[in-house]
Amino acid sequence: MKVLITGSNGFVGKNLIAHLAERADIEVIPFTREDSVSRLQELVRDADFVFHLAGVNRPQTPEEFITGNTDLTQALCDAIVASGKLTPVLYTSSSQAELDNPYGSSKRGAESALLALKEQHNSPVYLFRLPNVFGKWSRPNYNSAVATFCHNIIHDLPIQINDPEALINLVYIDDVIAQFVATMDGPLSNELFVNVEPQYRITVGALAEQLRAFRNSRSSLITEPVGAGLVRALYATYVSYLPPASFTYGVPKYADPRGTFVEMLKTRDSGQFSYFTAHPGVTRGGHYHHSKTEKFLVIRGKACFRFRHILSGEYYELFTTGDEPEIVETVTGWTHDITNIGDEEMIVMLWANEVFDRLRPDTYARPVGIQA
Repeated sequence: MKVLITGSNGFVGKNLIAHLAERADIEVIPFTREDSVSRLQELVRDADFVFHLAGVNRPQTPEEFITGNTDLTQALCDAIVASGKLTPVLYTSSSQAELDNPYGSSKRGAESALLALKEQHNSPVYLFRLPNVFGKWSRPNYNSAVATFCHNIIHDLPIQINDPEALINLVYIDDVIAQFVATMDGPLSNELFVNVEPQYRITVGALAEQLRAFRNSRSSLITEPVGAGLVRALYATYVSYLPPASFTYGVPKYADPRGTFVEMLKTRDSGQFSYFTAHPGVTRGGHYHHSKTEKFLVIRGKACFRFRHILSGEYYELFTTGDEPEIVETVTGWTHDITNIGDEEMIVMLWANEVFDRLRPDTYARPVGIQA
Protein backbone atom coordinates (compact mmCIF):
# COMPACT_ATOMS: atom_id res chain seq x y z
CA MET A 1 0.00 0.00 0.00
CA LYS A 2 1.44 3.35 -1.07
CA VAL A 3 0.65 6.26 1.24
CA LEU A 4 1.17 9.89 0.27
CA ILE A 5 1.92 12.19 3.22
CA THR A 6 1.90 15.93 2.61
CA GLY A 7 3.74 17.86 5.27
CA SER A 8 5.86 14.80 5.93
CA ASN A 9 8.64 16.83 7.57
CA GLY A 10 6.28 18.39 10.10
CA PHE A 11 5.61 17.41 13.68
CA VAL A 12 2.64 15.15 12.93
CA GLY A 13 4.20 13.86 9.71
CA LYS A 14 7.39 12.71 11.42
CA ASN A 15 5.44 10.79 14.04
CA LEU A 16 3.16 9.24 11.44
CA ILE A 17 6.09 8.12 9.32
CA ALA A 18 7.81 6.60 12.36
CA HIS A 19 4.72 4.49 13.09
CA LEU A 20 4.14 3.48 9.47
CA ALA A 21 7.81 2.45 9.15
CA GLU A 22 7.05 -0.35 11.62
CA ARG A 23 4.78 -1.97 9.03
CA ALA A 24 6.11 -3.98 6.10
CA ASP A 25 2.95 -3.41 4.03
CA ILE A 26 3.29 0.39 3.79
CA GLU A 27 5.39 2.47 1.39
CA VAL A 28 5.46 6.19 2.20
CA ILE A 29 5.48 8.84 -0.52
CA PRO A 30 6.65 12.09 1.12
CA PHE A 31 5.67 15.62 0.07
CA THR A 32 7.38 18.57 1.80
CA ARG A 33 7.64 22.35 1.53
CA GLU A 34 10.57 21.88 -0.83
CA ASP A 35 8.37 20.04 -3.36
CA SER A 36 6.53 21.93 -6.08
CA VAL A 37 2.73 21.79 -5.99
CA SER A 38 2.91 20.64 -9.61
CA ARG A 39 4.36 17.31 -8.37
CA LEU A 40 1.10 16.42 -6.68
CA GLN A 41 -0.44 14.96 -9.84
CA GLU A 42 2.50 12.61 -10.27
CA LEU A 43 2.52 11.58 -6.62
CA VAL A 44 -1.25 11.10 -6.36
CA ARG A 45 -1.28 8.70 -9.32
CA ASP A 46 0.76 6.21 -7.25
CA ALA A 47 -1.00 6.73 -3.93
CA ASP A 48 -3.60 4.41 -2.40
CA PHE A 49 -4.25 6.75 0.55
CA VAL A 50 -3.43 10.39 1.28
CA PHE A 51 -2.64 11.93 4.66
CA HIS A 52 -2.94 15.64 3.98
CA LEU A 53 -1.03 17.14 6.88
CA ALA A 54 0.61 20.10 5.14
CA GLY A 55 -0.50 23.57 6.08
CA VAL A 56 0.49 26.98 7.31
CA ASN A 57 -0.20 28.24 10.83
CA ARG A 58 2.48 30.88 11.36
CA PRO A 59 2.79 32.77 8.06
CA GLN A 60 4.73 35.92 7.26
CA THR A 61 1.57 37.46 5.80
CA PRO A 62 -2.15 36.56 6.22
CA GLU A 63 -2.32 35.73 2.50
CA GLU A 64 -0.09 32.72 3.12
CA PHE A 65 -2.94 31.14 5.09
CA ILE A 66 -4.89 30.89 1.83
CA THR A 67 -2.03 29.64 -0.34
CA GLY A 68 -0.71 27.20 2.27
CA ASN A 69 -4.06 25.80 3.40
CA THR A 70 -6.95 26.42 1.00
CA ASP A 71 -5.07 26.61 -2.32
CA LEU A 72 -2.78 23.65 -1.56
CA THR A 73 -5.78 21.51 -0.61
CA GLN A 74 -7.59 22.50 -3.80
CA ALA A 75 -4.52 21.51 -5.82
CA LEU A 76 -4.51 18.12 -4.08
CA CYS A 77 -8.19 17.64 -4.87
CA ASP A 78 -7.61 18.57 -8.52
CA ALA A 79 -4.77 16.05 -8.72
CA ILE A 80 -7.02 13.29 -7.35
CA VAL A 81 -9.74 14.10 -9.87
CA ALA A 82 -7.16 14.11 -12.68
CA SER A 83 -5.89 10.69 -11.59
CA GLY A 84 -9.33 9.17 -12.07
CA LYS A 85 -8.91 7.26 -8.80
CA LEU A 86 -11.15 7.38 -5.73
CA THR A 87 -8.23 7.97 -3.42
CA PRO A 88 -9.21 8.43 0.25
CA VAL A 89 -7.97 11.62 1.92
CA LEU A 90 -7.47 12.21 5.64
CA TYR A 91 -7.07 15.90 6.41
CA THR A 92 -5.73 17.55 9.56
CA SER A 93 -7.94 20.56 9.94
CA SER A 94 -8.14 22.52 13.18
CA SER A 95 -10.63 23.28 15.90
CA GLN A 96 -10.12 26.89 14.82
CA ALA A 97 -12.02 26.14 11.60
CA GLU A 98 -15.06 27.03 13.68
CA LEU A 99 -13.67 30.52 14.40
CA ASP A 100 -13.81 33.66 12.30
CA ASN A 101 -10.11 34.40 11.90
CA PRO A 102 -7.73 34.17 8.90
CA TYR A 103 -6.34 30.80 9.95
CA GLY A 104 -9.76 29.30 10.70
CA SER A 105 -11.17 30.65 7.43
CA SER A 106 -8.34 29.09 5.43
CA LYS A 107 -8.95 25.74 7.13
CA ARG A 108 -12.67 25.94 6.37
CA GLY A 109 -11.77 26.68 2.76
CA ALA A 110 -9.65 23.54 2.67
CA GLU A 111 -12.49 21.53 4.19
CA SER A 112 -14.88 22.87 1.54
CA ALA A 113 -12.55 21.73 -1.24
CA LEU A 114 -12.44 18.25 0.24
CA LEU A 115 -16.21 18.16 0.73
CA ALA A 116 -16.62 18.98 -2.94
CA LEU A 117 -14.18 16.19 -3.81
CA LYS A 118 -16.28 13.75 -1.80
CA GLU A 119 -19.59 14.90 -3.28
CA GLN A 120 -18.50 15.29 -6.90
CA HIS A 121 -15.82 12.59 -7.21
CA ASN A 122 -16.87 10.11 -4.49
CA SER A 123 -13.42 10.01 -2.89
CA PRO A 124 -13.67 9.09 0.80
CA VAL A 125 -12.76 12.09 2.97
CA TYR A 126 -11.99 12.16 6.71
CA LEU A 127 -11.70 15.52 8.44
CA PHE A 128 -9.92 15.83 11.78
CA ARG A 129 -10.55 19.16 13.50
CA LEU A 130 -7.70 18.78 15.93
CA PRO A 131 -7.20 20.87 19.06
CA ASN A 132 -3.66 21.47 20.34
CA VAL A 133 -1.55 18.41 19.55
CA PHE A 134 1.46 17.71 21.75
CA GLY A 135 4.16 15.07 21.84
CA LYS A 136 7.73 14.33 20.85
CA TRP A 137 9.31 16.32 17.99
CA SER A 138 6.92 19.25 18.30
CA ARG A 139 8.83 22.50 17.71
CA PRO A 140 9.20 24.89 20.65
CA ASN A 141 7.89 28.41 20.02
CA TYR A 142 5.96 27.10 17.03
CA ASN A 143 3.70 24.05 17.40
CA SER A 144 2.34 24.27 20.93
CA ALA A 145 2.69 25.73 24.40
CA VAL A 146 3.55 22.25 25.69
CA ALA A 147 6.61 22.10 23.44
CA THR A 148 7.71 25.60 24.43
CA PHE A 149 7.22 24.99 28.15
CA CYS A 150 9.08 21.64 28.03
CA HIS A 151 12.03 23.14 26.17
CA ASN A 152 12.28 26.22 28.38
CA ILE A 153 11.88 24.43 31.71
CA ILE A 154 14.51 21.85 30.81
CA HIS A 155 16.94 24.59 29.74
CA ASP A 156 16.15 26.86 32.73
CA LEU A 157 14.60 29.50 30.50
CA PRO A 158 11.61 31.63 31.57
CA ILE A 159 8.12 30.83 30.34
CA GLN A 160 5.47 33.43 29.69
CA ILE A 161 1.98 32.90 31.09
CA ASN A 162 -0.54 35.65 30.51
CA ASP A 163 -3.49 33.94 32.21
CA PRO A 164 -2.70 30.90 34.37
CA GLU A 165 -6.42 30.02 34.55
CA ALA A 166 -6.86 29.88 30.77
CA LEU A 167 -7.97 26.41 29.63
CA ILE A 168 -6.37 24.60 26.72
CA ASN A 169 -7.64 21.49 24.95
CA LEU A 170 -5.01 18.89 24.17
CA VAL A 171 -4.65 15.64 22.26
CA TYR A 172 -1.56 13.44 22.45
CA ILE A 173 0.32 12.65 19.26
CA ASP A 174 0.26 8.87 19.79
CA ASP A 175 -3.53 8.95 20.15
CA VAL A 176 -3.76 11.05 16.98
CA ILE A 177 -1.59 8.64 15.02
CA ALA A 178 -3.50 5.62 16.33
CA GLN A 179 -6.75 7.11 15.04
CA PHE A 180 -5.13 8.03 11.72
CA VAL A 181 -3.88 4.49 11.17
CA ALA A 182 -7.21 2.98 12.22
CA THR A 183 -8.97 5.22 9.70
CA MET A 184 -6.55 4.21 6.95
CA ASP A 185 -6.94 0.51 7.73
CA GLY A 186 -10.72 0.74 7.73
CA PRO A 187 -12.74 3.61 9.18
CA LEU A 188 -14.52 2.80 12.40
CA SER A 189 -17.52 4.83 11.24
CA ASN A 190 -18.80 6.72 8.24
CA GLU A 191 -18.65 10.07 10.02
CA LEU A 192 -17.13 12.86 7.96
CA PHE A 193 -15.65 14.61 10.98
CA VAL A 194 -13.53 12.26 13.08
CA ASN A 195 -12.60 12.97 16.69
CA VAL A 196 -9.47 11.86 18.47
CA GLU A 197 -9.95 10.51 21.98
CA PRO A 198 -9.08 11.04 24.69
CA GLN A 199 -9.02 14.82 24.76
CA TYR A 200 -7.63 16.60 27.80
CA ARG A 201 -8.36 19.99 29.35
CA ILE A 202 -5.88 21.71 31.63
CA THR A 203 -5.16 25.27 32.66
CA VAL A 204 -1.97 26.89 31.45
CA GLY A 205 -0.85 27.33 35.05
CA ALA A 206 -1.45 23.68 35.92
CA LEU A 207 0.42 22.61 32.79
CA ALA A 208 3.48 24.62 33.78
CA GLU A 209 3.27 23.31 37.36
CA GLN A 210 3.14 19.71 36.15
CA LEU A 211 6.16 20.13 33.88
CA ARG A 212 8.13 21.77 36.68
CA ALA A 213 7.25 18.80 38.90
CA PHE A 214 8.86 16.50 36.32
CA ARG A 215 12.03 18.59 36.50
CA ASN A 216 12.04 18.65 40.31
CA SER A 217 11.57 14.88 40.55
CA ARG A 218 15.21 14.38 39.67
CA SER A 219 16.27 16.03 42.91
CA SER A 220 13.42 14.90 45.17
CA LEU A 221 13.31 11.41 43.59
CA ILE A 222 9.51 11.61 43.96
CA THR A 223 7.97 10.55 40.68
CA GLU A 224 4.70 11.92 39.40
CA PRO A 225 1.86 9.43 38.57
CA VAL A 226 3.20 8.91 35.05
CA GLY A 227 1.55 5.58 34.28
CA ALA A 228 -1.69 6.71 32.67
CA GLY A 229 -3.65 9.55 31.10
CA LEU A 230 -2.50 13.11 30.59
CA VAL A 231 0.40 12.91 33.05
CA ARG A 232 1.80 9.88 31.21
CA ALA A 233 1.58 11.67 27.87
CA LEU A 234 3.07 14.89 29.24
CA TYR A 235 5.97 13.01 30.83
CA ALA A 236 6.77 11.16 27.60
CA THR A 237 6.73 14.53 25.86
CA TYR A 238 8.82 16.26 28.53
CA VAL A 239 11.67 13.74 28.47
CA SER A 240 11.79 13.89 24.65
CA TYR A 241 13.22 17.41 24.99
CA LEU A 242 16.12 16.32 27.20
CA PRO A 243 19.49 16.84 25.48
CA PRO A 244 21.75 13.76 25.49
CA ALA A 245 23.95 15.33 28.16
CA SER A 246 20.92 15.24 30.48
CA PHE A 247 19.98 11.61 29.92
CA THR A 248 21.59 10.78 33.28
CA TYR A 249 21.38 12.24 36.78
CA GLY A 250 22.86 11.31 40.14
CA VAL A 251 21.03 9.79 43.10
CA PRO A 252 22.04 9.62 46.79
CA LYS A 253 24.53 6.95 47.79
CA TYR A 254 25.29 6.03 51.40
CA ALA A 255 28.32 3.90 52.21
CA ASP A 256 29.62 2.27 55.39
CA PRO A 257 31.82 -0.76 56.14
CA ARG A 258 28.91 -3.13 55.36
CA GLY A 259 28.44 -1.86 51.78
CA THR A 260 26.36 0.81 50.06
CA PHE A 261 22.72 1.89 50.01
CA VAL A 262 21.30 3.80 47.02
CA GLU A 263 17.85 5.36 46.69
CA MET A 264 16.47 5.27 43.15
CA LEU A 265 12.82 6.35 43.04
CA LYS A 266 10.08 7.50 45.40
CA THR A 267 6.32 7.68 44.85
CA ARG A 268 3.65 9.75 46.58
CA ASP A 269 1.50 6.75 47.55
CA SER A 270 3.30 3.51 46.70
CA GLY A 271 6.60 3.64 48.51
CA GLN A 272 10.12 3.80 47.17
CA PHE A 273 12.74 1.73 45.32
CA SER A 274 16.34 1.30 46.40
CA TYR A 275 19.20 -1.14 46.25
CA PHE A 276 21.99 -2.06 48.62
CA THR A 277 25.18 -4.10 48.62
CA ALA A 278 26.74 -6.27 51.31
CA HIS A 279 30.26 -7.64 51.50
CA PRO A 280 30.76 -11.38 52.16
CA GLY A 281 29.75 -12.34 55.70
CA VAL A 282 27.97 -9.02 56.33
CA THR A 283 24.53 -8.98 57.93
CA ARG A 284 22.13 -6.09 57.34
CA GLY A 285 18.82 -5.39 59.03
CA GLY A 286 18.03 -6.66 62.47
CA HIS A 287 14.83 -4.67 62.95
CA TYR A 288 11.06 -4.98 62.72
CA HIS A 289 8.14 -2.83 61.52
CA HIS A 290 4.60 -2.36 62.77
CA SER A 291 3.10 -1.30 59.42
CA LYS A 292 5.88 -0.95 56.87
CA THR A 293 6.41 -3.84 54.46
CA GLU A 294 9.30 -4.52 52.10
CA LYS A 295 10.10 -6.72 49.14
CA PHE A 296 13.68 -7.89 48.54
CA LEU A 297 15.14 -9.31 45.34
CA VAL A 298 18.72 -10.61 45.34
CA ILE A 299 20.26 -9.54 42.02
CA ARG A 300 23.72 -10.99 42.62
CA GLY A 301 25.15 -13.24 45.29
CA LYS A 302 23.78 -15.61 47.92
CA ALA A 303 21.59 -14.55 50.83
CA CYS A 304 20.22 -15.97 54.04
CA PHE A 305 17.07 -14.24 55.31
CA ARG A 306 16.18 -14.78 58.97
CA PHE A 307 12.91 -13.92 60.72
CA ARG A 308 11.76 -14.08 64.35
CA HIS A 309 8.28 -13.19 65.64
CA ILE A 310 8.65 -10.43 68.23
CA LEU A 311 6.00 -11.96 70.56
CA SER A 312 6.06 -15.72 70.09
CA GLY A 313 9.76 -16.02 69.25
CA GLU A 314 8.94 -18.27 66.27
CA TYR A 315 11.99 -18.48 63.99
CA TYR A 316 12.25 -18.97 60.24
CA GLU A 317 15.07 -18.73 57.71
CA LEU A 318 15.34 -19.07 53.96
CA PHE A 319 17.99 -18.83 51.24
CA THR A 320 17.92 -17.09 47.85
CA THR A 321 20.46 -16.37 45.11
CA GLY A 322 20.77 -14.03 42.17
CA ASP A 323 20.67 -17.05 39.87
CA GLU A 324 17.05 -17.85 40.79
CA PRO A 325 15.02 -14.63 41.09
CA GLU A 326 12.72 -14.84 44.09
CA ILE A 327 10.93 -12.10 46.03
CA VAL A 328 11.29 -12.18 49.80
CA GLU A 329 8.66 -10.13 51.64
CA THR A 330 9.03 -8.90 55.19
CA VAL A 331 6.03 -9.33 57.47
CA THR A 332 4.92 -6.89 60.14
CA GLY A 333 5.73 -7.99 63.66
CA TRP A 334 8.67 -10.16 62.59
CA THR A 335 12.20 -8.88 63.13
CA HIS A 336 14.41 -9.78 60.17
CA ASP A 337 17.90 -9.58 58.72
CA ILE A 338 19.80 -10.63 55.60
CA THR A 339 23.31 -12.08 55.46
CA ASN A 340 25.64 -12.41 52.51
CA ILE A 341 26.66 -16.08 52.69
CA GLY A 342 28.52 -16.05 49.38
CA ASP A 343 32.08 -15.22 48.35
CA GLU A 344 31.27 -12.09 46.30
CA GLU A 345 29.57 -8.79 46.94
CA MET A 346 25.81 -9.20 47.18
CA ILE A 347 23.44 -6.78 45.42
CA VAL A 348 19.82 -6.59 46.55
CA MET A 349 16.91 -4.59 45.13
CA LEU A 350 14.49 -3.27 47.72
CA TRP A 351 10.95 -1.88 47.55
CA ALA A 352 9.31 -0.41 50.64
CA ASN A 353 5.61 0.39 50.62
CA GLU A 354 6.18 3.87 52.06
CA VAL A 355 8.78 6.58 51.63
CA PHE A 356 11.21 6.63 54.54
CA ASP A 357 10.25 9.26 57.12
CA ARG A 358 13.06 10.06 59.56
CA LEU A 359 10.57 11.45 62.07
CA ARG A 360 8.38 8.32 61.94
CA PRO A 361 10.60 5.58 60.50
CA ASP A 362 8.54 2.61 61.82
CA THR A 363 11.85 0.76 62.14
CA TYR A 364 12.78 -0.73 65.52
CA ALA A 365 16.09 -2.44 66.20
CA ARG A 366 15.91 -5.99 67.52
CA PRO A 367 18.46 -8.72 66.71
CA VAL A 368 17.01 -11.88 65.22
CA GLY A 369 19.31 -13.92 67.38
CA ILE A 370 20.54 -17.45 66.93
CA GLN A 371 18.07 -20.23 66.33
CA ALA A 372 17.57 -22.27 69.51
